[in-house]
Amino acid sequence: MSDTHETGGGSGTGDAREHVPSRERRRFPGISSRAYEHPADRSALVALRKLTGFDTVFKAMSGLLPERSLRLLYLSDSVRVGDRQFAHLHDMLRDACYILDLERVPAMYVTQNPQPTAMCIGMDAPIIVISTGLVELLDEEEMRAVIGHEVGHALSGHSVYRTILLFLTSLAMKVAWIPLGNVAVLALVTALREWFRKSELSADRAGLLVGQDLRASMRGLMKLAGGHHLHEMNVDAFLEQAEEYESSGDLRDSVLKIMNMLPRSHPFTTVRAAELKKWAATRDYQRLMDGHYPRRDEDGDASVSDSIRESATHYAESVRNSKDPLFAFVRDVAGGAGDLGSKLRDRFTGAGGKQGGETPDEGTTPRDERQDGTERAQDQQPGDGPDERPGNERPGNDDGPGDTPPQR
Repeated sequence: MSDTHETGGGSGTGDAREHVPSRERRRFPGISSRAYEHPADRSALVALRKLTGFDTVFKAMSGLLPERSLRLLYLSDSVRVGDRQFAHLHDMLRDACYILDLERVPAMYVTQNPQPTAMCIGMDAPIIVISTGLVELLDEEEMRAVIGHEVGHALSGHSVYRTILLFLTSLAMKVAWIPLGNVAVLALVTALREWFRKSELSADRAGLLVGQDLRASMRGLMKLAGGHHLHEMNVDAFLEQAEEYESSGDLRDSVLKIMNMLPRSHPFTTVRAAELKKWAATRDYQRLMDGHYPRRDEDGDASVSDSIRESATHYAESVRNSKDPLFAFVRDVAGGAGDLGSKLRDRFTGAGGKQGGETPDEGTTPRDERQDGTERAQDQQPGDGPDERPGNERPGNDDGPGDTPPQR
């Protein structure tokens, strides 16, 4: 593809022009969205793209979806970004499309809303909507990462499913009065939200590829959490919050985290910052910046099974490395923890101060002692117990599952 980009109505002229970024940044010609997509997001999208007619079926729903209404709404009651309106945003938009090699520049609107928000929607042609609250909150480099984030959504094809999510969310409220009518819709909304939260992590990566400034990406996320008081915030302390959020509490807190997350369309900002910093330190990111990445013309060869396998591997590593109490409990059970009922009771009641395998308190019967008070033969030193004497052997009393301490 050439470096010429056609603006999607943003400039008001409709003519094509060559545009290069305002400063020297690495460009990724022909980059596939697979290069930056989160493993779970990538697996879902590859599987959907492999289903013959899937996009056709969804686009056939366009008569039901309010896409035309949304476009007319923003055209009539928002400001379209172009050469004569919010020109600096228009330049950043074209920069982002140039860097990610997106051929058609989406139309972008600024809408009056004090809340700092941005979204990419549309079934046939994506449009980007940014609130005035976000424009006022972020500096140029932070905004560049946000615009790159939204262009990443467009390149990945997320706008189609985001539009469907908006429609189903609205539908769920309208049918809430119908008995059981809300259940099926809410199930779809919940599933789409879970995917969309993963897609936000993908788009954060795209924003970093466009801005190519990790500190600016971190600052932007901090401002989304704490407002414009950047001088009162610290990146390291902010990331420590994510660490504390993940590792603190017990199983009850893990359940509360899930309940807090379910109604949200975006991951928590501290988690997003930690995930982005973690990805920026990987070899995959370094190889991508060196020019080694999958191309769009190879997307047809992408294997659904390989993508699902990568996603499964990612989740296995997440469970293995996570400090969340729920995942720690899963590891205990998977590793052969002994008394499942007792562990569940202790974790939920907060009484589980002693983990399996720890030294028992004084006055309690050790886990490795038999009911008659004798020790296991393999744990004794020669001559210090009755089992050492020939007449006191206990054949047929092999160690059972309950005699083995839980593995950590």
